[in-house]
Amino acid sequence: MSNFADISNSIGIPRPKLLYSVDMEEKKSIEKVTLYARRAFVTHKTKGYEFRKSQLKGLLKFFEDENDELNRCVYQDLKKPTSEWVVHEFIQVTKEVRIVLRNLRSWMSPQTVAKDVVNFFDQVKVQAEPYGVVLVMGSWNFPVFSLFMPVIGAIAAGNCVVIKPSEHAPATANAIATLLPKYIDSECYPVFLGGVEETAELLKQKFDYIFFTGSPQIGKIVHQAASQNLTPVTLELGGKSPVYIDSSANLKLAAKRIMWGKTQNCGQICVAPDYVLCSKEVQEKFLKYAQAALHQFFGDSVRTNSDFGRIVNQRHFHRLTGLLRDQKVAIGGPNDPTDRFVHPTVLTDVHPDDAVMQEEIFGPILPIVTVESCEEAINFINQREKPLALYVFTGNRKVKKAFLRETSSGAVLINDVLMHSVADGLPFGGVGNSGIGAYHGKQTFDTFSHKKAVMERGTSMLIDKIDSVRYPPYSNAKTRLLKTVFRINRTLPTKYIPHMIMFSLGIAVTCGAYYLNKYIQNED
Repeated sequence: MSNFADISNSIGIPRPKLLYSVDMEEKKSIEKVTLYARRAFVTHKTKGYEFRKSQLKGLLKFFEDENDELNRCVYQDLKKPTSEWVVHEFIQVTKEVRIVLRNLRSWMSPQTVAKDVVNFFDQVKVQAEPYGVVLVMGSWNFPVFSLFMPVIGAIAAGNCVVIKPSEHAPATANAIATLLPKYIDSECYPVFLGGVEETAELLKQKFDYIFFTGSPQIGKIVHQAASQNLTPVTLELGGKSPVYIDSSANLKLAAKRIMWGKTQNCGQICVAPDYVLCSKEVQEKFLKYAQAALHQFFGDSVRTNSDFGRIVNQRHFHRLTGLLRDQKVAIGGPNDPTDRFVHPTVLTDVHPDDAVMQEEIFGPILPIVTVESCEEAINFINQREKPLALYVFTGNRKVKKAFLRETSSGAVLINDVLMHSVADGLPFGGVGNSGIGAYHGKQTFDTFSHKKAVMERGTSMLIDKIDSVRYPPYSNAKTRLLKTVFRINRTLPTKYIPHMIMFSLGIAVTCGAYYLNKYIQNED
């Protein structure tokens, strides 16, 4: 099969100038990146609570102290408005660190599990332990958020982390490589910068876990590379996230929320609404409200409005404008290659076989495909790859239930878009072609933790006597007893165990007192 470099070159990813935070001349080879991280891990210093806490606090200080510089670099890479940087990246990563710091001690603590009859006298628990040396690969569209959200969880879980920013956001990547070592341990958390060939070589190294955010096409290459060492992975990918709107929805609000989601980060979001399914009647009203929403957001000129970003590079600009060929533009405007500006565009009379429906759009273009019913929309969605997100705008309870019951996606959001991705208690991840695994909050800590089963058995004479039934020589009586025990074996709720122990002790004391009294009477 093709490797990472072959695939990347075939889809036109340019090779950036090679930059490293690790001195490759001094360390001679890419293998040294993981070697030094592994040497740091075997010292066990990343496993202690105080060390993890100090590194997370260092990370928080990095975000806060270097906020302006990171904002400047993200703007240089993406022309991302400051408001979007603050809301979508800075607030999210700082909030995540604070959540982890509040909960870290309890997450690290062994978790007790329910006991059953067989292990009633044993200590049984689940201990979260770090995988070891993990690789986190971020994406260019949210170069801080996509990189550090998993890094925060990986550090909290006690791992050493090789941090790989996207080469397609070079200003941000360089800033991270230069500034981050001032705040956290660079031996435990090295930053690796490189192009396609260097990344392909990096993926040949043995990691204990790999976390990748990017396209399904590259995700498959990462998955293949990881399989060579049986390395577990989380793949945060993407796909075409559909929107269904029916006549019972608040169409004005639906149009405003959908166009907001489609224009954030210039549509370059993995969970951006990709296309709309609705009836022709709904389409007519939606177009009117969508046009009004765009004017409300950006005024008379989207291009000159500082709240609208730009496409990341020329290749993606030409890819997007190519999707508009032979399409009917219901809402749109002129595009400018010199500024990588693509005007928010809504397409009608779109056929399922059109080019715009064959790939994730990843830009401010919204096709509308007309359907006659909820059932037709569900069939349309189910005939395609499972999406990362599915958006349903309806006031009909039966329609909500139908989509929840009859479709499969990473997430379902009813009557809004994107907002599930910032809900602290919800896991974020895909299914099938849209990804493997999930993260955010406790889910990220769990993702980077091996859940180790731990049992400690007693050695008293009483326990040994009870255990004797499992030892040879076997007899019919022993076999019958074992069958009975396992037949009636039930999980005992942990909260009731102290009561059962006290009850058992009470019986034992009562029986002991009875036989002691009887013995004394016989002696008399």
